[in-house]
Amino acid sequence: MRWFALWLFLPCLALAESERAGDFDYYVLSLSWSPTWCALEGDARGSPQCDAAQDFGWVLHGLWPQYEIGWPSYCRTGARDPSRTQTRAMADIMGSSGLAWHQWKKHGRCSGLSAKDYFKASRDAYARIVRPELFRRLERSIEVPASVIEQAFLRDNAGLEPDMLTITCKAGRIQEARLCLTRGLEPRACGRDVVRDCQMDNALFDPVR
Repeated sequence: MRWFALWLFLPCLALAESERAGDFDYYVLSLSWSPTWCALEGDARGSPQCDAAQDFGWVLHGLWPQYEIGWPSYCRTGARDPSRTQTRAMADIMGSSGLAWHQWKKHGRCSGLSAKDYFKASRDAYARIVRPELFRRLERSIEVPASVIEQAFLRDNAGLEPDMLTITCKAGRIQEARLCLTRGLEPRACGRDVVRDCQMDNALFDPVR
């Protein structure tokens, strides 16, 4: 009986990860604060992103196709997977070629674009957003309201409104800035499931190393 119930459930799982490539409503541009990721995961992995010679601040986590509610992932596509040269070329803004490969596999395949065009769109989207320079000037770790991070992005990016981005936290730290963009990479309002701001007023924020 247990196996029969599982058999009934499996098609639902498959549908959750077999959406048609190119079928989505907008993008979420996810920018990760590298010092947070390094403190929580990267240092333990020995990631090159966290090497002392690097000085990453807001890195590109990914450009994610999104529905008005929910998102596609691991879509089937006829597009060829990127070469190692293509993923390695994204490390300057993503921190590592491994992340570039993972983002293509989970999200890029759903864009309906070739790997080359998806990475170009990702780079273009990243370049269009001003990442507040103020945060790179920190000399020590501070505790800060998540709303201060949001206000800095709003101040430095004309056309951004509060419902077009959200700041996330993880383990008591500022984690990511997520900005919602049209398919043409212009700012737009986020869906209800994306706008879930971190409410912390004392989130730890580490300086760029």
